[in-house]
Amino acid sequence: MAKERTELADLGEFGLINRLAKDIESINASSIKGIGDDAAVIDSGNHYSLLSTDMLVENVHFDLSYVPLPHLGYKAIAVNVSDIAAMNGKPTQVTVSLGLSNRFSLEAIDALYEGMRAAAKDFQVDIVGGDTTASQAGLILSVSVLGKVDKGSEVYRNGAKKSDIICATGDLGGAYIGLQVLEREKQTFLANPDMQPQLDNYQYIVSRQLKPMARMDIIHELAETGVIPTAMIDVSDGLASEILHLTSQSGTGASIYEDKLPMDKQTYETAVEFNIDPTTCVLNGGEDYELLFSIKQEDHSKLEKHPDIHFIGHMQTAEKGVNLLTKQGNTVAISAQGWNHFEG
Repeated sequence: MAKERTELADLGEFGLINRLAKDIESINASSIKGIGDDAAVIDSGNHYSLLSTDMLVENVHFDLSYVPLPHLGYKAIAVNVSDIAAMNGKPTQVTVSLGLSNRFSLEAIDALYEGMRAAAKDFQVDIVGGDTTASQAGLILSVSVLGKVDKGSEVYRNGAKKSDIICATGDLGGAYIGLQVLEREKQTFLANPDMQPQLDNYQYIVSRQLKPMARMDIIHELAETGVIPTAMIDVSDGLASEILHLTSQSGTGASIYEDKLPMDKQTYETAVEFNIDPTTCVLNGGEDYELLFSIKQEDHSKLEKHPDIHFIGHMQTAEKGVNLLTKQGNTVAISAQGWNHFEG
């Protein structure tokens, strides 16, 4: 009798993570938080250390036909720093491991590290080590980041309560629609190599895809105002996916208002040009690396004048579900439709 086989695509990324974590037990008392948040939390005496890792694989996470190597290096550091920001912490060190195929020259690696060094300077982290190996499958980058947070200031995904205000930083959907522009220009080039890419009208959204910024500025500003979010996550897989993480781990529901979603004018106009619903870009696009967090009602006045923090909804009881209140006044259940890494 043939042994039953379960495809990874049937489980999806988060299903796989849950399965792998199911039978893992912490042995050391210093392991405060393991799998299931943006970073692991480790007791380091007078503070908590934060540890996270992220992998970028060529032709899965990036396409070198339109991603410049310095931008890729910058992004590899930024997306890891973003995980530390989502814990309300500050990054300190990173390690960088590379899988390299023989098509990469020394000059290409120098260009990659040029971007990494720029990001390390911008986010005030030290590149302290790593590993290199040969790769049969193109370029692979694996970055681990170490950070720290004062005890009592750490923020998990599971601390939201009913009536907490839901906040989002910056604007959302730009990275996804920027990717659509890049893909279109690639196809145009493949059809006619004499055509030059037409990116002048899309510079902002293309930069959102190629060079995302971890929002450490917001973390510093929250500390200055004395606000500690009740729950927080970075927006890597789309707003819908992230709000579902916060609500499921906090045991709450949520209402998000469509007319409060922060979207740049260029994102909106380009989505319309591509015949894509702009709200869909915000809910399911991903890779914006903004912060999504909840705060207590009494902290609203401390942040209400902040130009880059937007109040987009509120937490509610789990029985009420996780819903989008549309501009037309309809209530629509939110479901995550982010990208499944394991689909062919």
